Amino acid sequence: MSTLVRAVTAEDTRALGERVAGLLRAGDLVVLSGDLGAGKTTFTQGIGSGLGVRGSVTSPTFVISRVHPSLVDGPALVHVDAYRLGGLAELDDLDLDTSLAEAVTVVEWGSGVAEALAEDRLEVEILRPHGDADPQGETRTLRVTPVGVRWSEVDLERALRPAPDA
Repeated sequence: MSTLVRAVTAEDTRALGERVAGLLRAGDLVVLSGDLGAGKTTFTQGIGSGLGVRGSVTSPTFVISRVHPSLVDGPALVHVDAYRLGGLAELDDLDLDTSLAEAVTVVEWGSGVAEALAEDRLEVEILRPHGDADPQGETRTLRVTPVGVRWSEVDLERALRPAPDA
């Protein structure tokens, strides 16, 4: 069952990524989808912040994949952009399976490609309103869908809810 969360600003999207990071552990896969400019990298920046990783989390569009080691003795963040990949075979050529067990792997544009990397994963679709619904264009709706046994006992709705003082 999916959980829908609204993010009014880019900072809300980043904060949501930080809350998701609190749920993640080594071996977890997060598959991101959404339109161009929807906030996939912003969300991943929040995950990186929440995991306490080294380096600025930026879009890996041109390098395909970046590894951000942990600064706090936690899992590294492997950040992948599958936009330019032709399919699973090219994703497999990145040898991500060698780091999947030790890292948290986030794959932007991963829908239809990255699901084969793990039976258990979080799928996050970031949706932007079209038209005049949001004149500043920052409001997002994130649909977070847990897949597999790993996520069966996680109360995503509760975990993704902002803290009362936020």
